Amino acid sequence: MQEPPPAQRRIAALTGATGFLGRTIAQALHDQGYSLRILTRPDVPPPVPAEVVVGRLADQPALERLVEGADVVIHTAGLIKARRPADFPPVNVEGARLMAAAAARMAPQAHFLLISSLSARAPRISAYAASKAAGEAAVREVLAPERLTIVRPPAIYGPGDRETLALFRAIVRLPIVPAPGPGHARLALIHAADAAAQIAALAGHPASGAVYALADARPEGYGWKEIVRTAGEALGRTPRMAPVPAAAILAAGAAGSLIGRLGPAQIFTLGKAREAVHGDWSVGPEELAAQLPAPRFDLARGFADAVAWYRTHHWL
Repeated sequence: MQEPPPAQRRIAALTGATGFLGRTIAQALHDQGYSLRILTRPDVPPPVPAEVVVGRLADQPALERLVEGADVVIHTAGLIKARRPADFPPVNVEGARLMAAAAARMAPQAHFLLISSLSARAPRISAYAASKAAGEAAVREVLAPERLTIVRPPAIYGPGDRETLALFRAIVRLPIVPAPGPGHARLALIHAADAAAQIAALAGHPASGAVYALADARPEGYGWKEIVRTAGEALGRTPRMAPVPAAAILAAGAAGSLIGRLGPAQIFTLGKAREAVHGDWSVGPEELAAQLPAPRFDLARGFADAVAWYRTHHWL
């Protein structure tokens, strides 16, 4: 199919385009024929052909240039780890509010998609979850429902993901893999390419103020035994797994928080430990949007795809 000329393409403004999920969303939008405009730092090249707006979330003039005249605004940028709980709100709450305000002024007809997190369902669990829920509330204060869609992805994995990489490295390096959650835990998952395809599809749907979760073909989620076993199969190994008491998980998270205050921010903090102990991160059918692209990756194919990328790039 012949591409429309640039003047006829819909404009998609995107934050977080150089992050793990954002890069994949940018590619999905590019493949659908959108003309992309992205916010980035001056030293980071765009992942696909795009108009670059140099700036940060606190830079109001840059945000206004980013969204001006856009047909779709997708706010993906966010903080997933921080040295202190107080570091989350300036990015995840105020950043979302500033983006929504810029869209209200400069792109009054645009469909605004906020990429939140499934953890926003349980804001009391962690500072991160609270910041994502507060970010949703901040955007709702600025934009009417007919302008807005909120998307809550579950745990996302795939090529380039540094967080899930820890699981694969543990299987390679440890004789026994500790289970990071209770035995009854259910964890919804989705490959980054499937998440991006569904987000790009939602960008073309009418906005209604709805909140949608994403998931692969198993929205009810996976138990940790199945996750570890499938990760081991992707590595060509048969891992042994040991359950870890909730108290030990919380203690490890507390240690991560302390290390993060003294040095680099850690992904496994007390807040993340509470999220792990929570256990129920399944997605109900009522949380899913209709008429989205079917996931291309089941867990086995998705983990195999991630491992192949890790090995090609010498991460494993």
